[in-house]
Amino acid sequence: MTIYCQHANRGKTQILAVHRSGDDVVSSTVTSLESPDLAAPVVDALNRISALATVPVSIFDQREGQVASYPVNHLAALTDRAVRADLLTGVHSLWYESVCLELHQALTDLDDALAAVPQPVRLAVEKELETEARELRDALADDTEAVSVPEENSRSWDHEQPFVPYGGGSLLLTNRSRRQMDRQEEGLTDEQRAAAVANLRLLVTAFERSSAVEADSGIFSVEYPEIFAEPFDEDHLFLTVRAPDPEEGDGGGWGVEICRWEPDNPDEEGEDEYSSATGEPVLHCALPTTPSPDDIADLLSLLATEPRLLAGWVETQAGELLAGTKFAVTSVNRQVSL
Repeated sequence: MTIYCQHANRGKTQILAVHRSGDDVVSSTVTSLESPDLAAPVVDALNRISALATVPVSIFDQREGQVASYPVNHLAALTDRAVRADLLTGVHSLWYESVCLELHQALTDLDDALAAVPQPVRLAVEKELETEARELRDALADDTEAVSVPEENSRSWDHEQPFVPYGGGSLLLTNRSRRQMDRQEEGLTDEQRAAAVANLRLLVTAFERSSAVEADSGIFSVEYPEIFAEPFDEDHLFLTVRAPDPEEGDGGGWGVEICRWEPDNPDEEGEDEYSSATGEPVLHCALPTTPSPDDIADLLSLLATEPRLLAGWVETQAGELLAGTKFAVTSVNRQVSL
């Protein structure tokens, strides 16, 4: 619906809202701040909020061969703090609930950014969110219910042509990510889908709470789903945190695993880099219960801070805890670890 940017003007930094209006692209001033450092996190959060709010209502839900609309419930959270918690409780689909989770985080980040600015700025940003939500709702009503858009509205919206940062401003909002998540749902019952959503929500929450994001020492993969962490130059070792498979009878259980890349070409053994390799398990920590997001976040943060721990962890015996963590080793593959 809207793209936000900052602009220097007469010694201050303006935050601008750029949007379509008819056939034109126009901008308006949201507010002004004393420095670009104060404006940058506000602009970033507003862009994420607008994209996450707009994209789900701009595309069709095509799971199971159907053509349906995604929910619009998330729009209420832009202006009503009382319903923000609802963003974390839905079970509609893996992709939509992931969008709601990221929207909740973006709104939280906006709160943090606004804590450092004067009250008039906070009020101006709140008014901007009200405008964004209202005019998007009005455009949707015109599209789905033939309710005319009020004349005073200036922001144009077209289905399948959302006006958001290039690529959606988030990997989650790409067609590729959505289709990967849709494939994970194929054949699941309602109960299995709800469990898969809860597991995904836990993984994403844990990853975003960790310092692995800032340290660039890990990634969250929607394809499996799992968290993958690979400190550089650590004996070709990597760590994964994987959620249960909802299609398995017992779910397979939560697990933390350390693997080593083994070269597909034996002649490359011992080299710093392999042309191609296969990850072979070294040890596994099968978790008896669902872990807390904080326990996983602490594990990832510890590894991001001390990457050489990974080489020490592979020497852990079955029944012992990975040093500095709450995770006990349940099985070891010494043939790979030697």
